Amino acid sequence: MIIETIIGGLLIMTPIDMGKDYSEQLQEVGQAKCLADNMYFEARNQGTAGIIAVSNVVLNRVASGMYPNTVCEVVRQGPHRESWRKDGTFHPVRHRCQFSWYCDGKPDKPRNIKQYDGMFSFALMIIKGEVSLLDITDGALWYHADYVKPSWAQHKKRTTEIGDHIFYTIKDEKE
Repeated sequence: MIIETIIGGLLIMTPIDMGKDYSEQLQEVGQAKCLADNMYFEARNQGTAGIIAVSNVVLNRVASGMYPNTVCEVVRQGPHRESWRKDGTFHPVRHRCQFSWYCDGKPDKPRNIKQYDGMFSFALMIIKGEVSLLDITDGALWYHADYVKPSWAQHKKRTTEIGDHIFYTIKDEKE
């Protein structure tokens, strides 16, 4: 059997493990989509290290206790408002999200389908626990592009720079 998921207008087919709960597998596919979306929209112009690094931040947030406890909740975190149609649909408030691509007002449909498909497959392996990622960010919970200087960065401990992103973790009180 196969789980069929429409992602960005694409039909993604994921084989079902008959020894596993079907609803659990559907949830894994959903979490993998959120991680793949973040990989694609935050780091598609980066090398493998950049893609892994932004994924590390999402996974570090999930594990931290300071952020929501699922990949999708972390990726979609930020204020939402109800649609003007008042139909129960909520949209992220523009430019107020944790990850800028999620609330920049642009379509969240991958253009490079081959690249996205590879990221989705990688994300699914991560979510299923089939691969373990080395945390190359040293526990980073935040990052920003190297061409911006956000005010919050001065209150964080810089861990590394990978591609065009600078990564941070919690600053020790002694520092």
